[in-house]
Amino acid sequence: MRNKALILVMAAALTSACTTAPPASPTEANRAIVEDFARLFYTERDVRQAFEKHVAPDYIQHNPGISDGREAAIRALTPMFSRPEARFEVKRILVDGDLAAIHLFGRGDPATPGAAVADIYRLKDGKIVEHWDILQPMPTTSANPHPMF
Repeated sequence: MRNKALILVMAAALTSACTTAPPASPTEANRAIVEDFARLFYTERDVRQAFEKHVAPDYIQHNPGISDGREAAIRALTPMFSRPEARFEVKRILVDGDLAAIHLFGRGDPATPGAAVADIYRLKDGKIVEHWDILQPMPTTSANPHPMF
């Protein structure tokens, strides 16, 4: 009987010591989504997988050269990301709540010097639902010694 009581006390102590991890904050959850999206999209250049996994079907696109919708983005971006000579290098990812920014070097056409790009995304319910982008062409000369990245 005494052994049973000791076992029960030990079990109770161990059970109370085990705690469940608190749920991830919206920023942490969205960071994981955006980091996986960036890996698939910019690094692996698998446009379809990145967009089907992480982008809502009714995705809002603010780039005037691309229509709204996930499928429209896939159609518009696949040719550029499929070029073997294209280059995309993520420099930093920033996430705050439902907004994320990916700062990268991008060159879809090897005839150009490329650009510094900031892609801004809004997330809702675990999916990217909106996108804005800003591109700054890489200069041949600079008025200051600071690099673009």
